[in-house]
Amino acid sequence: MNKAQLIDAISANADLTKADAKKALDAFIETTTEALKKGDRVALVGFGSFSVSERNARTGRNPQTGQPITIDAKKVVKFKPGSELNDTVQ
Repeated sequence: MNKAQLIDAISANADLTKADAKKALDAFIETTTEALKKGDRVALVGFGSFSVSERNARTGRNPQTGQPITIDAKKVVKFKPGSELNDTVQ
């Protein structure tokens, strides 16, 4: 499902216009992004939670040459599904 299909589904399920569904989805994405930038956790009970995790610097290998390379430390976004979502999908 892509963004346009998600907007269509939200519009149909929530009885909203497509424009309103797009605004709601864009607002959710923007708000979630801002919260994660600050290091906050976004938890949606029953659905799951988004959080930011630190990845340590490490040594890897260039697959073409086999030379060791340094991979810098960075922050990554993680999603942990909630139990209701897990039970529904399985």
